[in-house]
Amino acid sequence: MPIRKYKPTTPGRRGGSVNLHAEVTKRSPEKSLLRPLKKSGGRNNQGKITVQGRGGGHKRRYRVIDFRRTKFDVKGTVVGIEYDPNRSAHIALIQYEDGDKRYILSPKGLTVGARIVSTNDVVDPAPGVCMPLSCIPTGQTVHNIEFEPGKGGKLCRSAGSGARLTNKEGRWATIVLPSGEIRQVSIECRATVGAIGNSDHGLVKLGKAGRNRWLGRRPKTRGVAKNHHDHPLGGGDGKSKGGREPASASGTKSKGGRTRQRNKWSNDRILRRRRSKRYGQLKL
Repeated sequence: MPIRKYKPTTPGRRGGSVNLHAEVTKRSPEKSLLRPLKKSGGRNNQGKITVQGRGGGHKRRYRVIDFRRTKFDVKGTVVGIEYDPNRSAHIALIQYEDGDKRYILSPKGLTVGARIVSTNDVVDPAPGVCMPLSCIPTGQTVHNIEFEPGKGGKLCRSAGSGARLTNKEGRWATIVLPSGEIRQVSIECRATVGAIGNSDHGLVKLGKAGRNRWLGRRPKTRGVAKNHHDHPLGGGDGKSKGGREPASASGTKSKGGRTRQRNKWSNDRILRRRRSKRYGQLKL
């Protein structure tokens, strides 16, 4: 998918670039798989702002994605690949032999007319085929990986992402995640073969504040610029630092601070933590 840069006719055009979405083949969505999507503006049920910097943006409709892939042993054909405004990845519309239509995350290399299947048996590991990790060959790149069997894919669902299946031993499969984290998941968990497409998504530069507003993102005020009762870093005389660790408005640590529950049950399943750009290799 190429990234296009335009002539600098305006300051916004000069700094910005556009994803051409060359993979997309179908322009209009499947009506039966659309749902209304209500905006919250970052407010909770009391009308209070609980998430900063949300609001506005283009109106969207939700596309119902099949993360569980529960239509077993029924072959489907790729009707088209579509843009989804609710996620960075593209989605593929699948029509099954029994007439049912479903959306799945579109992996790299999936084309219109390709045949895919979700099964519990060993089949050819082509892009878009969904199987338990016990049936997928070691060394394959997979996405949409389940944490718990039957709960639906949770890992590696964004554009360009994919985990590598490195080892299978006993009831556990070992995967290397894009962050560098190495963890074990149950060998009964299902995953889809291939990496997610639209890998150029991260190369796009917005170029101007207005494109952020189209996406529903409002300007954010730095915590140190606020009053002491509005933010943990606020207050003080003049331009003061405050001396405490970086945190969000609710007090949650940011910029690499530990927020994971220390005795979480899944700690035993993490063999190596992710590698941080700021702090290097993190420890368990």
